[in-house]
Amino acid sequence: MTDESYTHSMNTRFRGYLPVVVDVETAGFNADNDALLEVAAVIPVMDDEGYLSLGTTIHYHVKPFEGANLEKAALEFTGIVPDHPFRLAVTEHHALSELFQAIKQALKQQQCQRAVLVGHNAWFDLSFIKAATTRTRLKNMPFHRFTTLDTASLSALVLGQTVLAKAIEAAGISFDSQQAHSAIYDAKKTAELFCYLINRWQALGGWPLEVP
Repeated sequence: MTDESYTHSMNTRFRGYLPVVVDVETAGFNADNDALLEVAAVIPVMDDEGYLSLGTTIHYHVKPFEGANLEKAALEFTGIVPDHPFRLAVTEHHALSELFQAIKQALKQQQCQRAVLVGHNAWFDLSFIKAATTRTRLKNMPFHRFTTLDTASLSALVLGQTVLAKAIEAAGISFDSQQAHSAIYDAKKTAELFCYLINRWQALGGWPLEVP
């Protein structure tokens, strides 16, 4: 039978972790050498029934750090023009400082101990966040340094898909390929997908687990 004393909250659902959905756009695949050009995050919230929805969204265009590599193929893929004046880009230090502050406020509000990065192939996003944190000498990064929640893996289990666009389609979520490869759009869509995956499990009666 299910424990009737269980209270639905983010900290009990994820063992003290706060899932934060992150997407980065970059000028290559090497987190140590290639520029971080955009970062976006969505902090989900949970209702009294244990269902997730999208909460606060944070987004910054980021200036390439000094000496950063800019791969032509990566820029053509994303369509980002790093020195375009209308980007209103900020430094890595500014972007991460604001991002980390927002996450730390959410940790307090939702009574969680640490954030865990949620992403589609999350290792990639976490690697760029960690590299930028090291470059900017910021302390107390709120994310767990190696644990992630990967929507590619979760989608493979639940939907039989690993590509973001195909997983979103299988989940019945709208997706505009013209807006893809923008950090804020991809973060929001990944967050919708993550909420769908967790909520589907919840709708099946999966949490808290039934015990004999």
